[in-house]
This record gives sequence, C-alpha cells and structure tokens, in this order.
Amino acid sequence: MARKGHDTQREIEKKLAELGIEAEVIQADQNKGNKLTLLKAFELLLEKSKDSGLTPSLLNRSKQLTDYLCPKLDITPIQAVFLSVVLNGDRDEFVTMTEISRTLACSNLHLLNHLEELDELERKQLLLCYRRRDDHGYRVPMAVIDAFKANQKYERPSMSDLNIDRLFVQLDELYNKRDDNEISLGLLGSELNNLIDNNQQLQFCRMLKSYKLEDDDLTLLVYFAHKLVNDNDDAIILSQFSDVFEHTGMFRSHRNLFRTGRHVLLTSELVEPNNEQGMFDGMSFHLTSHTKRTLLAELDIEVDTSAKDRGLTSHTDIVAKPMYYNPNEQKQVDRLQALLDERRYADIAQRLKDKGMRTGFTCLFYGSPGTGKTETVLQLARHTGRDIMQVNITEIKSKWVGDSEKNIKAVFDRYRRAVKDCDVAPILLFNEADAVLGVRKEGADQAVEKMENAIQNIILQEMENLQGIMIATTNLTGSLDKAFERRFLYKIKFDKPSVEAKRSIWRSMIPELSEAQADELAQEYAFSGGQIENIARKKAVDDIINGTEDVDINAIRDYCDSELIDNQCVRVGFCA
Repeated sequence: MARKGHDTQREIEKKLAELGIEAEVIQADQNKGNKLTLLKAFELLLEKSKDSGLTPSLLNRSKQLTDYLCPKLDITPIQAVFLSVVLNGDRDEFVTMTEISRTLACSNLHLLNHLEELDELERKQLLLCYRRRDDHGYRVPMAVIDAFKANQKYERPSMSDLNIDRLFVQLDELYNKRDDNEISLGLLGSELNNLIDNNQQLQFCRMLKSYKLEDDDLTLLVYFAHKLVNDNDDAIILSQFSDVFEHTGMFRSHRNLFRTGRHVLLTSELVEPNNEQGMFDGMSFHLTSHTKRTLLAELDIEVDTSAKDRGLTSHTDIVAKPMYYNPNEQKQVDRLQALLDERRYADIAQRLKDKGMRTGFTCLFYGSPGTGKTETVLQLARHTGRDIMQVNITEIKSKWVGDSEKNIKAVFDRYRRAVKDCDVAPILLFNEADAVLGVRKEGADQAVEKMENAIQNIILQEMENLQGIMIATTNLTGSLDKAFERRFLYKIKFDKPSVEAKRSIWRSMIPELSEAQADELAQEYAFSGGQIENIARKKAVDDIINGTEDVDINAIRDYCDSELIDNQCVRVGFCA
C-alpha cells in the first residue's frame, strides 16, 4: 500500500510538472495551510507565460492557474495571461503592445489576433488603455490592484440610482479619461449610454434620451454640459472638440458642421454661438438658455438670461431722449408705439394667428440721414420694454463664398431663440440696411451680386415666417426693392424737421439759447436733427476747452456754416 501511495505522489508531481507548475512551491504552501492567492497565481502565470509565444500549449501548461483565476474574476485564460503581463509593469507607466509581445515572445501580428481580449478587459475596467497613434499601452487601475491584494474580484462601482451631483462626478472621470487617451471614443459612448439608461430617475437623463441623438452627437452634448458644470466653462471653442474626438476625421467632421451651422446640436437649438454677431468662423459655443433650464434643471446652475448674454441691447440701458417730429411722423410713431405695447401686441398677434395670418410685425423707417430713424427705434424699445438685437450688415457680408448666407441665417436663428427665451419679444433692428434693401439685380453673374441677391432672398423668406418684430432703417427713398416694400407692414417716412420741430430740437440740444435765437436758427438753416446735434457737440467741446457755457450766437453760426460746408448744402432760400 505504501508503494502504491508513493507512486500516486510521483504521478501527481509528474502531472504538475507537465502543467509547468513548480510542485514544491504549491505543496509547500499547502503544507503551511496557505491558499493560492490571486496575486500569487498571476505571478506564477507570468513566469510560465514569458517567452511562451502565446501558443495553445501555454494554456495547457497553465490550466490549473487559469482554472483558479478565470471563474474568480470572470475572465478568459488569454485575458488572465495579459493581466499577468500588465500587472508586472511599472505602476506609473503604460505597458505597450510592443512590450507585451516582447514579454510573450510572439509577433505583433499574432498579438493583434487577440486584441478583442484586451478590449474586453478594458470594457470590464480591469485595464486602462492609452491610445497613441503608433502604439497602444495598458495599465491596471489602482482600484483593481487593491481588490486583487485583498484576494477579491474587482467590482465596478454601481452606476445606477445616482443623484445628479454623483452623476456629474462620473462624467468628470469619464471625460478626463478620454482627455488622457485612457478610453476609446466608442467605449466612452457606451459608458455614457449606460449612465443615462441606468439613471432615468434624473430629468437630465430623461431629457438626453428624448433628444434621440446619435452616439457621437450625444457624447458632444454631454461634453458641453460637463464643461459647464464641472469646469465652469461656458465658451467651448472648436479646438476643444479634440478632447472628445482627438484630431481625427471625426473631429474635423464635427468641427466643420459647427463652422457651417449645420450641426444637429445647432439646428436643434440645443447649442448656440457665443459670438454676438452670429458669425460662425472662429467663435465659441455654449448650451442655449433653454437647454440649460431644461437639461440642467436639477442643478444649481445660474442661467444668465440677461439681454447682454443673448447678444441684445437691454431696453433699460437706453437713455431717454426727447424726440421732435413733424405732425404726420408724430402720428405714425405714436400709433406704432401703442401697437408695440406688450398687452396690445400679444392680443393682436393672437388674433392674427386665429385668422390664419402672419403674426410678425415688420416696419421700415426711411428718409434722409440724421432725421431720427435709429433713435426712434431706441426710444420705442425703451417705452415698450423691448430689448434690441442689432444687425451689422457690414459684418454679415463675408468675402468667403457662402459664408454671408450662413451668417444671415444665423442672425434669424439667434433672433428666434431670443424670442423664445424672452418674456417680451425683442426688436430685430437692421440699421442702415441700404445694402440689402435695394433692387435685386436681374441676371446677376458676378459673385458679389449673386451673394447680395442670395442674402436678400433669405431675408424676404425670413420676413414671411417672422414671429416677432423687425424694424429696418434706410436712407433709400426711390430704389427700394418692390418685394421688400410689400413685406413691410408699416412704413414711416422721416423728413427733415419742420421749423417748429427744429426750434424745439435747438432748445433741447442747447438749452442756453433764447426762444428768439432758437427760432432764428430754425428759420435760417435746413438742418436735420442729427446735424443740430453735431453743432451742439462742437459747442460742448469748445465750452470744456474754454471753461465757459455762455451762448455766443456768432460762434454757433460759425458751427452752422461749417456743417453746411461739410454736408455740401446751403442756407434756406438758396438750396436747389
């Protein structure tokens, strides 16, 4: 019997030798009552894996070890081999694919056949992967090492039932990993979807699902939210997209879609430009006020809904200024002001809508320069509590083919968002719009002419669909395109002021004038209000220099004569 027992022991040792395991090591541990640990098993597996060529015979020789590791950690034998190699690496460095193939003495091509095994370890968060352009590197996270040291399986933290603050902590970790190239774009998208799906108790996650975005677009939208909440960054520039997409074709694709205003996040009005002029080239973007209020409702995010934030001039910043009109102008301006009173405006707009008519108010102020057109818009805004979005036509036009059309579309898109965000609809002001209201050119073949016609066509179409208030000012009197003329609901012509109006303007601009002096100047000079203001400013400058505010009527006449020369005009009675 003793002989038989001895033979049995020899057979066990032989079997162990065939498996490539040092029998005496395990036997010694067993004699001491020690159990095989995860780290010890990985150490032994590494020794047998070195220079093995990663051949099937390695798995046969290591079966006892992999039978121990794989069920415990829910991994495959090949994954156990890779883990043993990466665990042996420097904790602060990534073990590259080249180093793994060198350790195992196998070709890079052979290793690529098992790349999915490494990807699966990354998905299970047992490995972090650093992706370089010419190589990949891996390391084991400290949380995984700590679990192995405790001889336990690594359990991922629960991603379910998170509160909103904890969710954004997770987002911060994910995007930081992406920024450090420690997670692939595909895996980032998968992790984000898991977070969103497992936390539908949060409005943030429910809203994201409701947008029905493609994975890449969803990843970018959540990036905007992450940067705002975690980094207080509300001005994302296009180069920052590389944090998500790296400098790849996908990065260029998303960047170009933003530049041209065609990205789904822009067309869905989830994100908007920061730039006040609405230009796309070289500007930054942020979540719209509406998106912030709905998507981030659970967070203590201060949504700046001020006029300045929306690119508007606040009606509260407009300085009160007395206006003097001729009788017919006064009547029309008073009527328009009454119509733009919010209560009446809302009622009229609703009644027009009920009748199936367009609800937009489009107004044209036209006439000679300096007759108070722009100032009238400002004072109407101040009186009716409406902010102003002013369009600079010069900045809209671009030398780049197609950009001008995109810019003008962006203006109307931005105005629509402002109408939606404001309690009181703002005024869209096209000031000095001569360049876009003139007669369209038939048979235009020059690039500039085609561009101007295209801009006019866009404005005409937008006027048809306008929901809000648009006012255009122009010096044109006879060359207004007929299509524009038909689309302006209200048209007010601003003439040079009457003698009575000029007398009042002189007294308001230079209060030191006597009534007789003001009447004399009003009778003698055919000035517009803007010209009288120029003279008043010249007098104010001289008063500051000379330290006096006395009225010198001869000096004022000199200012007037200078203004006449500057404007190629003559005194009343001698004008052509």
